[in-house]
Amino acid sequence: MTRPIDALVAGHICFDVIPKFQKTAPTTGELFRPGSLVEMGPVTTSTGGPVSNTGIAMQRLGVKVDLMGKVSDDFIGKALLDRLAEGGLDQGMIMVPGEQTSYTVVVIVPGFDRIFLHCPGTNNTFGAEDVRLDVVEQSRHFHLGYPPLMRRLYERDGEQLAEIFRRAKEAGATTSLDMSLPDPAGDSGKVSWRKILENVLPHVDIYLPSAEETLFMLERDRYMATLEKAKGGDLLDAMKPEEIIALGEECIQHGPGVAVIKCGHRGIYIHTADQTRLDSFGAAKCPDGWANRELWEPSFHVENVAGATGSGDSAIAGFLSTFLRGLSLPEALRMANAVGGCNVTAPDALSGILPWAETRAKVAAGWKKNPLPLEGPGWTWNEEAKQWHGPNDRP
Repeated sequence: MTRPIDALVAGHICFDVIPKFQKTAPTTGELFRPGSLVEMGPVTTSTGGPVSNTGIAMQRLGVKVDLMGKVSDDFIGKALLDRLAEGGLDQGMIMVPGEQTSYTVVVIVPGFDRIFLHCPGTNNTFGAEDVRLDVVEQSRHFHLGYPPLMRRLYERDGEQLAEIFRRAKEAGATTSLDMSLPDPAGDSGKVSWRKILENVLPHVDIYLPSAEETLFMLERDRYMATLEKAKGGDLLDAMKPEEIIALGEECIQHGPGVAVIKCGHRGIYIHTADQTRLDSFGAAKCPDGWANRELWEPSFHVENVAGATGSGDSAIAGFLSTFLRGLSLPEALRMANAVGGCNVTAPDALSGILPWAETRAKVAAGWKKNPLPLEGPGWTWNEEAKQWHGPNDRP
């Protein structure tokens, strides 16, 4: 059966408001003094969340996509649908009256990490009944993102999330899952994510979390200890390469065929299962040469980083767009890093994304990589590809 949709992107969607700061301060506490007025510059507004960020980026990269998320009939919901309609991507959205559409105020103060003021809204009521199987059956690939920000999907050990992926697999689609970091002090931080992953990942072909998310979900105590060790800095810098590698290997043991661990400025680590598991993919077949691989590619250097909103979503868009074209695993890894690198050149999630041909041309022109030293037995550097090959890499 011909499937006219390359990828159906479902899950969390919101409306982003990104005010521009005119000045900074030694600490955020000095900038945000109670009773003070902080003069701001222009505001950027955009759709946000993986449905928008990953879906629209994939469309820009030349992939035929459809979107599936949930909004309300309030002002924010209507504004969000108007933005999606500009790209012809509003038809798959669900509108429910009387709820609150999700929104995020993204605080980007120069010199500090981002702060997100987020309202989950209608994402909290999204469940298996909101995924239209007739559309999944027309799609080669089904992707869902951010269940930690969607209450029904993490309740009851991920019952609804597992059901969604079970149905998607039965409908014949290849599947992928992206995560977000649970709030340690909130409800999403109190559930057993290890149990959820055990229930869900057998139905997921490609798993694409970040290193921080994976550490929290599989080893919460070690995550909190590493966070303390980072002393307010980037948690990724406090994680050793062997820790990230071990997390990727454990992800594969829970059932997916491909585990893509996003590591921010330290690039992307990938580990894949054997050929038998990859042969079980759905309508979007896994290309040859993807089995039993272990690679780590450095990120691309960006001189002036405007913001990292949606950078992980963009990297996923680059990876899946390459996968759906049937290209090699090293190429998919390279394009994931490249599209993520393009993303951070703009403050919002989408303005920096270039079309497919322009992105590849930017890489081919000699786009510089950030240094990524890896110490450990079995790791070898491929100078031509600018990638590390791990001890488990058996192409």
